[in-house]
Amino acid sequence: MPLIIAHRGASGYLPEHTLPAKAMAHAMGADYIEQDIVATRDDELVVLHDIRLDRVTDVATKFPGRRRDDDRYYARDFDLVELRTLNAWERMNADGSAVYAQRYPAQTGHFRVHTLAEEIELIQKLNNATRRQTGIYPEIKRPAWHREQGVDIAPLLLTQLAQYGYRNHDDPVFVQCFDDAELRYLREDLGCPLKLVQLIGENQWQEADTDYRILRTADGLKQVAATADAIGPWLSHLYAVGHDGENNVATGLTQMAHDLGLAVHPYTFRSDDLPAGFTTFDELVLFFALELGVDALFTDFPDTARQILKDGRV
Repeated sequence: MPLIIAHRGASGYLPEHTLPAKAMAHAMGADYIEQDIVATRDDELVVLHDIRLDRVTDVATKFPGRRRDDDRYYARDFDLVELRTLNAWERMNADGSAVYAQRYPAQTGHFRVHTLAEEIELIQKLNNATRRQTGIYPEIKRPAWHREQGVDIAPLLLTQLAQYGYRNHDDPVFVQCFDDAELRYLREDLGCPLKLVQLIGENQWQEADTDYRILRTADGLKQVAATADAIGPWLSHLYAVGHDGENNVATGLTQMAHDLGLAVHPYTFRSDDLPAGFTTFDELVLFFALELGVDALFTDFPDTARQILKDGRV
């Protein structure tokens, strides 16, 4: 059965990037829970959707004068004490509407920004209480941008992981990043022994200077395999919609990666946001598990995905 990774810790029922959502994802049987890692002004590592605050918190109300010239608010401009005063919400669009309107109502509830250390401690305590091992899956967000802002996240992350017992390749942790240079830095310069994952997006997303079109080629994957243990492609990179709109076909990326010894952990499987070519969540999950043979699924609905796999005898 593919690993079930709770995408950003989302349970589908509580605002992602909140400790209650992470606890629920653990209870739902996630094998791993993802953490997006951003640095504060005082170099604390916090778990946030991205480097900006305004679409996931009430920062504009609490600190109206702290926006940058682009009218956005950045976590790096606040220290941890200040971030603690914010309410954390389900993601919103630029116009203030909810990204996923049928989920937990945006701009409601009393949730706070939390640190990576707090999340690790929560997961480890739940592991001890339930006698079930759930791993962690941190993503270094925008490392080049963070360096421009005066902080190098990678060594801070590795130090914190080591403090909590994540030191060896077999430990239940994957470190991921969209920036291929950052993964080489982790492996070659910092001597990171942990499992590394090369995230693969679209160039227009501007997650990094990495050329993802090249990474999806045989030569690109060979370069990735020299550093990383797995790839995390956008799920649309792994299949093409059939000419009849139904019989989807593999692009070959999964097989190329497997031939090079790379595991394949695609994102993101959402029952309320199905990609082209699929009419049900069951169909989506089983196609990737059975037809493509992926090694893990990033999903906002870990309990549902696991039940589908179980019912499908994967």
